[in-house]
Amino acid sequence: MSKLRVRHLRHEDIPALVALQRRAYPPQMPPWSRSTFAQQLEIFPQGQIVAEADGRLVGCASSLVVLWDDWCESHTWKEITAGGSFDNHNPEGRTLYGAEVFVDPEVRGKGLGHALYEGRRRLCRAMNLKRIIACGRLPGYHEHATQMSAEDYAKRVVWGDFSDPVLGFQLREGFHYCGVIEDYLPEDPESRGNASLIVWLNPAYDPGRPTRIPEEDIL
Repeated sequence: MSKLRVRHLRHEDIPALVALQRRAYPPQMPPWSRSTFAQQLEIFPQGQIVAEADGRLVGCASSLVVLWDDWCESHTWKEITAGGSFDNHNPEGRTLYGAEVFVDPEVRGKGLGHALYEGRRRLCRAMNLKRIIACGRLPGYHEHATQMSAEDYAKRVVWGDFSDPVLGFQLREGFHYCGVIEDYLPEDPESRGNASLIVWLNPAYDPGRPTRIPEEDIL
């Protein structure tokens, strides 16, 4: 894989992105429609990030800004993202919410996830947001679901007893585990619908400065 480039999503990327998501998702999880990507781009273009290599798209990270106090209790992916439309995006918020990350299965393990997460961190710092919050899949949980709860499984991943490809990666990226949200993504059979709640705190956050929407390219 040649030099990786992380940039903002463009309208002309959308057909290729739908095809990429179809390859990256488990069969039970349908990809988003072109109109969903287009609406996300219209509502919050700065939060839609893609990775490109060899002239083709190989990854994507989608985000919106929320007032976290409105969502800190249990919520589902459909609720907080308004079914993927991002109608709940609120520029007055201080939390960048990571709605989705996916990468091309053929190039996993090549640093794509780190590059996309770093793109989110750069956006968080540029906007002077307080934190990034996300809910991640627990794809290894189905192997232990008959023996323990999802929360016990996630704790044992944090403790180093189990290896989970998603939560383990997020911990290595500097995120902190905060708990499990049940029924977050019911159509995810490997996670049994559960998700781990994680947070990254922006060390450069200044509560005395307002949130700003960067007009320059910060990627």
